[in-house]
Amino acid sequence: MSLPLPDASLDQLFRTARTYNGYLDTPVELDQLEAIWDLMKMGPTSANCLPARLIWVTTPEAKQKLADCAGGANPPKILAAPVSVIIGMDLDFHEQLPWLFPHADAKSWFAGNEPLRDSTAFRNSSLQGAYLIMAARALGLDTGPMSGFNPEAVDAAFFADTPRVKSNFISTLGYGDPATIFERSPRPDFEAFNRVA
Repeated sequence: MSLPLPDASLDQLFRTARTYNGYLDTPVELDQLEAIWDLMKMGPTSANCLPARLIWVTTPEAKQKLADCAGGANPPKILAAPVSVIIGMDLDFHEQLPWLFPHADAKSWFAGNEPLRDSTAFRNSSLQGAYLIMAARALGLDTGPMSGFNPEAVDAAFFADTPRVKSNFISTLGYGDPATIFERSPRPDFEAFNRVA
């Protein structure tokens, strides 16, 4: 049986962790990105479907291309961040199920049912994106998830060679600059949004 994590770990993952709008001038290395993947891939998805497809945006050219697809205050954040990651979703994830979920013929559950594949890909790639955020925090990094972008433009710019992969959301990544965070928004007590049935 697992034991509860110590308060310092819970703070790092949840209570004092924040969404960052800017980062310190400290690089993020490839082995750190691989370490994030090695943690986030362990999070549960339906039938181990793992539909997320990630593009780690690290070069000035790729950052500019991604920034051109974003709106509002997001382009400068993308350009300044050490790394941004596009969390995409493979709408044909079921093709990988024979080896990802060998316990049953899970591919047949989704074959010929595109609405089910779409909803499953969206739900589970969103879960994987959340796992990415938590994995980054666990490894001492900070994130700035965002949805203020043109998904069709991102798909054309980054997923043109894999047209069945569509963008879900974007996150910046690095060592957060405390000067760039807002005062924490409200977090309701249990009674506000919960019912026990």
